[in-house]
Amino acid sequence: MPEVNITIGNRNFALACNEGEEPHLEAAAKLLSAEAETLQAQIGRVPEARMLLMSGLMLADKIKELEWETRASTDRIKDLEGQLRAAEVRTSALASVAPKAFPNEDVLLRSYEDAVLRVEELANEVEAK
Repeated sequence: MPEVNITIGNRNFALACNEGEEPHLEAAAKLLSAEAETLQAQIGRVPEARMLLMSGLMLADKIKELEWETRASTDRIKDLEGQLRAAEVRTSALASVAPKAFPNEDVLLRSYEDAVLRVEELANEVEAK
């Protein structure tokens, strides 16, 4: 089992991990260390256990915020998908009468495609946030 030396808040630790997990452990340690350094810059030197606890809580708070944002984005995507389905239903209804209303079916098809592309762009924007 490999041992990885990491530094968190200017303090060194040796941790064992499974083979191949070293990069993941090092990346996680960098995140925790960044929080510890922020904490130390704000309040100065603190006992090791308190530094690790507070740094971990700061990361947990960030994770919770990301979960809330993800949930809001997911809800927005579901809403946009519902709007898309409703638009498809309306478009289908229009398409059934389109030959009478639109002699040029290509105009209707392009409008539909433009609407679908716009809804997909909106969904991608929401997912990107």
